[in-house]
Amino acid sequence: MDLTSFVTSLGTYFGIFMGLMIVYAFLSWRAGNNVVYYPNKILKGLEPLEGKNKSCNPFIWMKVALLPSGVDTAVYFVFLNTVLSILVLSAVILLPVLLPVAVTDERVVKESLTSHYNQTVVDELQKLTMGNITEKSNRLWAFFVCCYWFSLVALGLLWKACKHVSCLRAQALMDPNNVKPEQFAVVVRDIPAVPLGETTTEEYVHSYFKAIYPDTYYKCMIVTDNRKVDSIEYYNDRINETVTKLEAEQKITQSKKQQNAALVFFTSRVVAASAAQSLHAQMVDTWSVSPAAEPRQLIWHNLTIKYFERELRKYLVHAIVALTIVFYMVPISFISAFTTLQNLVELAPFIEPVVRIKALRTVLEAYLPQLALIIFFYLLPKLLLYLSKLEGIPTQSQAVRAASGKYFYFPVVNVFLGVTLGGTLYRTFKLIEDNPKSLLSWLVMSLPDNATFFLTYLSLKFFVGYGLELSRLVPLILYHFKRKYICKTEAECKEAWAPGDLGYETRVSEDMLIVIIVFCYSVIAPLIIPFGVLYFGLGWLILRNQALNVYVPTFESNGRMWPHIHNRILASLILYQVTMLVYFGLQKFYYASLLIPLPILSFIYGFVCAKKFYPAFERPILEVAAYSMREAPDMELIFRSFIPPSLNSEKIDDENFEDSISKF
Repeated sequence: MDLTSFVTSLGTYFGIFMGLMIVYAFLSWRAGNNVVYYPNKILKGLEPLEGKNKSCNPFIWMKVALLPSGVDTAVYFVFLNTVLSILVLSAVILLPVLLPVAVTDERVVKESLTSHYNQTVVDELQKLTMGNITEKSNRLWAFFVCCYWFSLVALGLLWKACKHVSCLRAQALMDPNNVKPEQFAVVVRDIPAVPLGETTTEEYVHSYFKAIYPDTYYKCMIVTDNRKVDSIEYYNDRINETVTKLEAEQKITQSKKQQNAALVFFTSRVVAASAAQSLHAQMVDTWSVSPAAEPRQLIWHNLTIKYFERELRKYLVHAIVALTIVFYMVPISFISAFTTLQNLVELAPFIEPVVRIKALRTVLEAYLPQLALIIFFYLLPKLLLYLSKLEGIPTQSQAVRAASGKYFYFPVVNVFLGVTLGGTLYRTFKLIEDNPKSLLSWLVMSLPDNATFFLTYLSLKFFVGYGLELSRLVPLILYHFKRKYICKTEAECKEAWAPGDLGYETRVSEDMLIVIIVFCYSVIAPLIIPFGVLYFGLGWLILRNQALNVYVPTFESNGRMWPHIHNRILASLILYQVTMLVYFGLQKFYYASLLIPLPILSFIYGFVCAKKFYPAFERPILEVAAYSMREAPDMELIFRSFIPPSLNSEKIDDENFEDSISKF
């Protein structure tokens, strides 16, 4: 891509962003759109425009973007802030040092004159990359030192973030005014068959835990098969007319459809925390006990999946994901052929007359590859979330983390490697065919050539992507369409504007792709750092506004996402360090081996963090559980908060649940 195409795409994306901000400023003040732009406030009973000056200033929203509540949301913004800080502090050294060093060398010009492609136009942007540095040049020392600076800055800020998030999680769990029902319960799976002498699963669980925890055991709730009782949902919708039928169906479900899983409640948070991390049986496939999650998080039908079936499902899903990664490699590699029109013309010579048209050439180079890549990756998160739930994962937040974890491999393999590999193969296929061993060399050395593609990709993401996020044009259009042509009741209208949550499984995964790109190109093509700063800076600002006004959390895991995020930032850093090590070696820099300590240091850092910080995110903390509460909790309210909606009704008394609820 030449400089003209790059500037054209950048200017167009910026124009779109400014236009979308003006659209947002105008539409968000119209009362009829409040349910689209301020659903969070409306659901909390707040006035959407309270305390705001009525103005169409497109920047006014920046002044009211406050830090939202909730540990999960706060942790996400710690992630954005940490990556932003890494890039800003790195840019202080990398930009003023590396750009002048790169642009004053002439490797690109010399090679273009002798290239077998007979190029007559030199890519101006490539002069700003490490690809313009002559092999064995002393100028490589500047890039070498900057590799250390970037790595040390990243490790230092990640350590600081780990400490901060750990404190946020502990403070939330120790809040004396916020008693969490899940702190008094554990999930029990793989309950063995009821032995002789016990009549029901409920009695078996009751006697088992009463014997182990005689002073603090409260009650148990057996998981029942609600999936096959369709009439429960039917009657629940018409509860005022069919209370008798509803209660009859509920009673049958509780007495005759008990499963091999239960929720066990304790009167002490400390005992519940201790029980959640204790081994209750000699065999791993019986009496599996784990911490309870929020009632709204539980995936009830997954609680009853047996241990070995869960293991089988997990490996099967991982195999499917691996095949999907390979499948996605084909279209992504094909897309990379469009990153330069030279590759496109070589593949299809008949389009050369069309490509010669300057305006069309600019459009093809500036927009098509990035849009195609975004469309391909838009389809992935929902599939991966479905597969994660198919594993038998018991909670929504854990399924989101698992889906996000699976997605991480797609950008590494399909974007970072796929675009690079695909572009390299199309440009140098004949050379690699003659000398297959040169593939790695060509792959790494082609990184500067692909930098321009990623620059335009990032600009598309932060200008157009975040512009659409702020303006909410798509949800607005869909809401008004549904309201006019589809919705017939108030409930349907409310469902039409329901905003959902921040979408961590999608959001974090997409952000990780940008982290990988910016980290790996930070020294090779330092110009990418300002683009990364814009992406995470705009994201931090716009998403704070959206979290405050729009999105409504569907769960709260008290920051359990952080180890997942931290591990992948660290993996991106190690990938960057290995890439630079190989790149310096191929540049015939004699001191390239001095970069070996960097990935070793990162692995040691990761090991220390896993031992020091991660256990507090994976298991309940006894010293936190022992923190004094302002008043004793109402155990009956805690217990009833876990009753599934399909077994609940306006008329609730103990005898309705006598078959699936244990007695004192």
